[in-house]
Amino acid sequence: MFKILIAEDEPLMLKTLELKLQKEGYQVIACNDGREALQKIESEQPQLVITDIMIPYVSGLEIVRHVKAMNTSLPVIVLSAMGQEKTVEEAFELGADDYITKPFNLNELAIRVKRLTRNIR
Repeated sequence: MFKILIAEDEPLMLKTLELKLQKEGYQVIACNDGREALQKIESEQPQLVITDIMIPYVSGLEIVRHVKAMNTSLPVIVLSAMGQEKTVEEAFELGADDYITKPFNLNELAIRVKRLTRNIR
């Protein structure tokens, strides 16, 4: 089964994303901070990473940097709040494959996930 790691510190958002992606047929590894996410990326080897930019301990940008240094073909979707254009630009420079601005439609996220995972399955 296709594994997706989500790094998100808002519990309700994390649970919502987890349930939506499970319903779409993905196995989800839910992490509520960046440190846990980095550990799980190493141990669980997900095929896609979704990370919020503003998370505790290790930022979403650090996760993008780490993932792309480790495996450039592992797709990363960055979640960002409105008004973080500079940060999103930095995320793309680090190698992020896509970003979505909060608040967002869950179906839109599912479509973006499908687009990035189409070639991996």
